[in-house]
Amino acid sequence: MAQAASALIDDFARHGGRIGMAQAAFPRMDRWTDLSTGIAPWSYQAAASAQSAAELPDPAALSALEAAAAGFFGADPARVVAVPGSDLAMRLLGLLLGRRSFVFRPAIVRPGYSGHAAMWGGHEAMACTAEEITSIAPTHDVLVLARPNNPDGIVADPLLLEWASLTMSARGGHLLVDEAFADADPACSLAGRGWPGLIVLRSFGKFFGLAGLRLGFVIAPPAIISDLRALMGDWPVSGPALATGLAAYRDTAWHGAQRARLATASQRLAALLTRNGIDIVGQTPFFVLASAEHRDRLFVHLAEAGVLTRPFDYEPCWLRIGLPRDENDWARLDEALVIWRTQ
Repeated sequence: MAQAASALIDDFARHGGRIGMAQAAFPRMDRWTDLSTGIAPWSYQAAASAQSAAELPDPAALSALEAAAAGFFGADPARVVAVPGSDLAMRLLGLLLGRRSFVFRPAIVRPGYSGHAAMWGGHEAMACTAEEITSIAPTHDVLVLARPNNPDGIVADPLLLEWASLTMSARGGHLLVDEAFADADPACSLAGRGWPGLIVLRSFGKFFGLAGLRLGFVIAPPAIISDLRALMGDWPVSGPALATGLAAYRDTAWHGAQRARLATASQRLAALLTRNGIDIVGQTPFFVLASAEHRDRLFVHLAEAGVLTRPFDYEPCWLRIGLPRDENDWARLDEALVIWRTQ
């Protein structure tokens, strides 16, 4: 079983949400509890109408959305641009920043999101640890990290990052901070800092539970904003995304309720895992990073119970587990872990 389990890991380690692949690998399971993505399991009610999908997006609606998002982020609206998903924005930024120099040296903090390594086109990014930022910033053109980090939940020191941003910008470089999981704690965000060279990425879909809407934001110096707008053209975001995003960012009561749900569920998940003998090595309000000696076997065991989680190819003990949606999903996960612990 160990060899069969290991063979599956590469397929599921690239990113979460691979339900189609799970259905093919475990065909006896017809209903899945997907805990592999880190996306909030409670979704905002989409505000899109048939008209918003039928008509070309309105430039005034785009401006209104960016202003509402800027208020939510605590950022200057002039430094905010909407994009069709933060993952695509990373790749566009990789192209924009990489073409500025024949000798381009990007660096990424690891462990981290796989997209950070894939965003640079023909340039190879140097991997470093958070502890190596002080030696990387003076010698590289761009440094990318997530805050909170995915998958271990570490929140990098803002004083260190301010120094890195100032150091890199003095040579025309940039610090790129991926805040995909920052919405649960507004105090965690650097979006409003405005440091020279600072670029911040924000995701809409994770906090609002609407990843398929494909909406994100870049907060950056005016020159970067201008370049991004020119690259994306007149209609960068769909009409349904504009309508839903504008309603969602203005709904302050929903924000508070969602943050409370995330915090409660994250603590409940950590307690459930600990109760079943699973070690916790990291956590955000969106997911828990667990460590298990026989991780590959645990991944398969959970999948055979209809629970999809996220393994990592660079760390053989890690398994990231997102939040269950309802009591049926909680019970399914708990039952599978009890069987694992007692078998």
